[in-house]
Parts: sequence; structure tokens; C-alpha cells
Amino acid sequence: MVAGNETFEKLGAIGTLANLLIYLTTVFNLKSITAATMINVFNGTANFGTLVGAFLCDTYFGRYKTLGFATVSSFAGLLAIQLTAAIPELHPHRCAAKGNGECKGPTAGQLAFLLSGLGLMIVGAGGVRPCNLAFGVDQFNPKTESGKRGIDSFFNWYFFTFTFAQMVSLTLIVYIQSNVSWAIGLGIPAALMLIACVVYFVGSKIYVKVKASGSPLTSVAQVIVVAMKKRKLKPVDQPWLTLFMYIPPKSINSKLPYTDQFRFLDKAAIITPQDQINPDGSPADPWRLCSMQQVEEVKCLFRVLPIWASQIMYCVALVQLHTYAVFQAVQSDRRLGNSEFKIPAASYVVFMMLSLTFFIPIYDRVVVPFLRRIRGKQGGITMLQRIGIGIFLSIITMLVSGIVEEHRRTIALTKPTLGDAPRKGAISSMSASLLIPQFTLGGLSEAFASVGLIEFYYKQFPENMKSIGGSLFYCGLAGSSYFSSLLILVVHRTTEGAATGNWLSEDLNKGRLDYFYYMISGLGVLNLGYFLLCSRWYKYKGNRDTLELELQLEVNGEKKMQSDKTLV
Repeated sequence: MVAGNETFEKLGAIGTLANLLIYLTTVFNLKSITAATMINVFNGTANFGTLVGAFLCDTYFGRYKTLGFATVSSFAGLLAIQLTAAIPELHPHRCAAKGNGECKGPTAGQLAFLLSGLGLMIVGAGGVRPCNLAFGVDQFNPKTESGKRGIDSFFNWYFFTFTFAQMVSLTLIVYIQSNVSWAIGLGIPAALMLIACVVYFVGSKIYVKVKASGSPLTSVAQVIVVAMKKRKLKPVDQPWLTLFMYIPPKSINSKLPYTDQFRFLDKAAIITPQDQINPDGSPADPWRLCSMQQVEEVKCLFRVLPIWASQIMYCVALVQLHTYAVFQAVQSDRRLGNSEFKIPAASYVVFMMLSLTFFIPIYDRVVVPFLRRIRGKQGGITMLQRIGIGIFLSIITMLVSGIVEEHRRTIALTKPTLGDAPRKGAISSMSASLLIPQFTLGGLSEAFASVGLIEFYYKQFPENMKSIGGSLFYCGLAGSSYFSSLLILVVHRTTEGAATGNWLSEDLNKGRLDYFYYMISGLGVLNLGYFLLCSRWYKYKGNRDTLELELQLEVNGEKKMQSDKTLV
């Protein structure tokens, strides 16, 4: 049931968003830069909204109720966007009907109705994205071997269903939107989202529903505040023995061993004469004394943040494959063989999904078992190693994109063209199939980095922060969307009067999009170096139940404790 809801929800949302860039430029008559910025801001806001959704989910409503409300909101948003295409009064007149090339943009009312639909989708995304994965994992028992294996495979198959939905959306649905009718093409995603709602609520009685356990952010705030209050205290010797220890009986979090990073936070768990402890062992005032468990949970969050920062720059490369790479396809030869059939420009992103879809089962069923036998690790390679490979592939993706764009532009300027793309420029005779390698590399990059990042956030966060951990991935996507918008704005304004011309011209043949790609690859190299430094410093979350040697008393003056590095 969970997988079914996930598939239909993705089919509905992606079916609309996949071709939204073309919809904004052809139906709503927006300029390319305006449309690309609007898409980036929408994606950024939707992804940042996941943090709010995760907080409400973990604190008040639980994952089941949050997902139910968010799915209905997504349906309402998709329906509103479909109405902008179905009702003529809700969108401006088509530019193609005018011969003078002038286009009238949308009225304030038309734009407001469109934005209301996008707003409802943002609300829906804020609940669905951080909770769907965590809700699916809730259906497995992590205390059994079969449950652990199920969770490991679930991360890979989660992306498999995601990419399957994208493939269908980027081919069949995009074709209907571009060649048959926008009203029908946008109506299909709305209908699929309605099916997702029905499927979700039909399975209500068989789901494992984890209740909200209160705000985990309150505990985080307590540790930071108390550590600031006690900042003048001297560090204690043997903190793993002397810091205040208390775990609530109903806590769902696993016991964490002491780690020597962010030691300034340890002061929050130092017991002073002013601190009072209740008979059950809990602190009388949690804003004056925290437990070592609380401190270690906050350390988990702090350790993840530097890795999360590297995700922002990594995802900037992926953003371009969904925006400017589509514009590359618009001004390339999209004819299929010798026929007159043209592949929709947005459909080329499907090759990114194909490479991801084909590689994930191979990685899960062939590569991981092979590496597991060789290296003795459950996942074959560590999560950070997997992410690093993906970041490296994203750099190669941008380099290949730049080379292909330079070739496309050269052919457009030196050889006969195939007519003009509406409101763009001459269509290069270069086959759009040459764009496939950059999309394929992008898909492989996601198979390593994106899947690895989601698994990393989920496993490295305390159990009561799983939804927040899931939202962190989408917050990284949000940061990359906003950063990409900033890059576009800066490059556009900086190069507008340059001798080389505007890099991001409306007509790609007059611009230098290849330079823009090379710049992103250069930033990617710097980001990879930063990520490698963070990876060497990072310590994986441990489990105190498996590290009892760390809590043994000193014998003969020597501490019998394995080092953290050996244990992780």
C-alpha cells in the first residue's frame, strides 16, 4: 500500500512539474530566465517546507495524519494548475497566433490563480516528502535481521519507484501535454493524485502508525542553552563516566556512546551543586541540566550539518539538467530518426531516470553483495564513500554538458539550421541524442549521491528525528535551487555587457551556456575537496549497547576502551 501510494503520488506531482518550465514559457508566455527562476524558487520553497512538515509530523500529528493531509493538499494544487490550462480565462493568449513576435504575459489574476495552485503543492510537498520515506521504513522491524535488510533495500527501491514515476511522466504525460492538450496532460496527474489519496486511505487499517513523541528540537534547544549557561565550567575527566546519565523509560532512541567531538556541549551534562535530580533520576529542571544521551543526540545533528552543506553545491549540477539542459534540447534536432516525430524537450530528462532505474537494481543485487564479500561491510562501501562517488560524477556531468553545448552552438552558427524555436532562436542541426550522455551521467550520480544522502540522514539521526532527517535532504535541494537562482542572476547581470556576450541569453546560440557549465564544474571540484575533508573528520553514530567496553571502570590504572575510530 505504501509503495502504491508513493508511486501514484510521484506520478501525479512529477507529471505536472516535469514540463512546468515549458508550460510557463509557452502557455503563460514568461521569459526563460523568469520561468527558470520561478521553478527554482518553487522547488526551493517546497523543499524548505519539508522542515516545517517534519516538525509538525514529529511533534503533533504523526506521519499517518500528516501524509493524509498533505496528499489531499497536493491533489487540490494539481487540480488548480489543470484548471489554468482547461479554462481559457485563466491563461494568456498564445503567442504563436501573433506574427509580430510580441507576447502578452499573464494578468495579475491569472498569475495569482497559478501561484495558488503551486502554493497548495508546496503545502503538500512539505508533508509528503519528509514523511513518506520514514513512514515506509516504519513498516519494518529494525530489531530483526530481515527488517534491517528490508530497510537497506527500501532506500534503493524507494528511488526505483520514484524514477519509474519520473520515466512515465517524462514520456507519456509530457508527450500528451506538448502534442495533444495541456488540459488533458495536466488532468492526468491530478487524476493520479486522486488515486494516491484513495490508495493511501484504503490501507489505513494495516499500517504501522508511530505516534508523535513531542518536539525533538526542544531537546536540542535545551542542550545548547544549558551548554551556554555552563560555558565557564572546566571539562571533566572521563566524561563517559562522570557526565549525567538519564534516558526516559519511553524513549524510542537507541543509547549512544560518548564521542569526543563538540566537547563544549558536554558542559550541558555536568552536574553542579545547584542541579537537582528527581527520584526517578530525571533532572528537576531540563533547562539547567541535560543528560549525556541528549548531548550525544545533538552531536549527531551537528556532525551531519557539514556533510549537508556539501549537498547544496552537489545538487546545483542536477538543477541544471532540469532547466537549462531542457532549453538545450529545445534548440537541438529532436526528430526521431528520419521521421518528422519530435521528442518533447522535457522528455530527454527521462534518460537521467533510465540510467538511475537500471543501475539501482544492479547495485543492490550485484554490486553490494560482491563488495560485501570483499570488504565485510553490510552496504559494501560506506555511505560517505557512496556520496563522494556521486559528487565526483556530478563534476564529470557538468564537463560533458559544457562540451556538448559548445558543439551544439558551433553547429548552429556554422551550419544550416532547422528553423527557429518560438521566442528562442535557430534550432541547431545537432542531434539532441548527443544530450543523452550528460543525462545518463546525472542519473548515475544520483544513484550514488542522492540515495546515499537519504540513507545517511536517516541512519545518522536519532530515531525521534527521522522525519527531520528526511527533510534535511529536501532542504539541501532547496538550498541548491536558491543558490542556482543566485548564480543565474549574478552570471546574467555580470556577463550582460561583457565582450563574450550574455552567457545566459534567451537565445542559447548568442550566449555561452558552456561557460556556465564549466563554472559549475569548477565549483564542484572545490565542493568535492571540502566533502573529503568533512568525511575524514566524520564519526558514524554508534550504539552504546554494542560498546559496553567503553563504560568499564579503569583496571590497574589503564582504561579498557577501544578507540572510536576502530569501532566505527
